[in-house]
Amino acid sequence: MVLYKLEDFDSDYSSSFDDNDIKGFDVYTDVNNENVGTVKNILVDEAGHFRYFVVDTGFWIFGKEVLLPVGRARIDQSARRVVASGLTKEQVEALPEFSDDLRVDYDYEERVRGVYRPQTLESTAPLDTPTAATAGVAPRMDTTEYNRDTYDYQYDADLYDMNRQDQQSLKLYEERLVANKTRRKAGEVSIGKKVETETAQVSIPVEKEKVVVERTTPTNTKAVTSPGTDAFREGEVARVELHEEAADVQKEAFVREEVKVKKVTEQETVNAQETIRKEELDLGKSGNLDVDNRR
Repeated sequence: MVLYKLEDFDSDYSSSFDDNDIKGFDVYTDVNNENVGTVKNILVDEAGHFRYFVVDTGFWIFGKEVLLPVGRARIDQSARRVVASGLTKEQVEALPEFSDDLRVDYDYEERVRGVYRPQTLESTAPLDTPTAATAGVAPRMDTTEYNRDTYDYQYDADLYDMNRQDQQSLKLYEERLVANKTRRKAGEVSIGKKVETETAQVSIPVEKEKVVVERTTPTNTKAVTSPGTDAFREGEVARVELHEEAADVQKEAFVREEVKVKKVTEQETVNAQETIRKEELDLGKSGNLDVDNRR
């Protein structure tokens, strides 16, 4: 059977312990209320069922880590401790040592289970199971036939079923506001162009020619006109062409302004208010009892 470290199986495992990290809890034996070490980790099976506490025995048995089946332990969350039922120093010394790089297989678990199983005069374990004589562990009490392929943790229910009798708990619930955001369409902006007309004026200076006729009196009025001149001739005597400029007004298009369209995100805080509920402990007692109401 494959076993996993608790954090590898469920990274949010602390929610099962009221957001407390059970790793680091002190481990005490109920034999003489002696501190035997601390919880280093928890091993779970493929279904997520707790199977073993990994206990670092510290100075009790210097530097040794061992497995404690969960059925032989009681969790006291208020005191942040795990109480091992009937655990003795002799058992810990007989347990195989555990390490993070160790492959926990069927044979290893049988050695662990053998230490915790009650002893009988003769072993009834299957042939491929280490016996008390070969493994230095206690034999199994019942005569259930099993092997590495058929073993089920229910065969050792007393080792793996967590005892709820001594660790009843009442959970008090409290509501809290959880703010989420949803994206919705607030509207749209349509951007286009329209043509407006207006009357514009422009001033252009133009030139035009005109004829100026100047008449003067000769200073020498006694001079005689030579024969063959145009004296006393009728008809056209001179032609002058006149020119003038005309205004030529045309329209041309040019870029007056450039408009860029883009979206920007602005942030604002929206306050919401709701009525939330929470449960408080209503402790009722009868008789002269001393109740330790600790958090």
